[in-house]
Amino acid sequence: MERLEVKELNFYFGFTQILKDINFVLNSNEIISIVGPSGGGKTTLLKLCARLLDVTEGSIDNTFSSSAFTFQDARLLPWKTVIENIMLPLVAKTKIDVAYQEACSIALRFGLEEKDFEKFPKDLSGGMKQRVNFARALITKPKLLFLDEPFSALDIGLKRELQDFVLQSSEDFGTSVLFITHDLMEAIRLSDKILLLKSDPGEIIKNYEINTPKSQRNDEFVFAKTKEFLDDCDVINTFEIKVR
Repeated sequence: MERLEVKELNFYFGFTQILKDINFVLNSNEIISIVGPSGGGKTTLLKLCARLLDVTEGSIDNTFSSSAFTFQDARLLPWKTVIENIMLPLVAKTKIDVAYQEACSIALRFGLEEKDFEKFPKDLSGGMKQRVNFARALITKPKLLFLDEPFSALDIGLKRELQDFVLQSSEDFGTSVLFITHDLMEAIRLSDKILLLKSDPGEIIKNYEINTPKSQRNDEFVFAKTKEFLDDCDVINTFEIKVR
């Protein structure tokens, strides 16, 4: 079975410890979110897992056959069109005409219109850029998807739409997901497990499992579960929530 296993991971910037004794396992077809306050090392942990930073202490064993990464900022190439950006992961191993057709197909699935295909990033709204960002990440049907707060700057409707795409990709292709967020409601809606990361240094202090099927997590369930989390002493202390 494919998996991502993090063992006894520590990470430093200079003499400052950013992450301390991180241990967890992401299994095939599983979604794990990492929540915690700003500056707690969440993005650093995600980049280490995605091999965008080098591991210097501890180990990360990733046996997934393919992966993709989406950032909070869409990071599109400004000199390439919408379709050319979406095609990028395919062009090295797929014929151009085939890559083009697949890019057009997934662009339409993500709510882009044909009139948008030849636009450049400067001509796109923030929401459209994130649609392109997700289409580019998912065009290869990755077995593991890393998400760095890609929903945080989106309006409620588009946020829910893109979250549904993540859930559908997990269901259709068995995609596993590791993502970071500040939004507990988002984590509850999407995750099989939620890792609570305190800061200074970043350390996992609690692991929550949500066993209710994702198809049954309606707004009422999410609201109730969020209240349960906000009453948890570890969540209150980690986010420094003022209790009245």
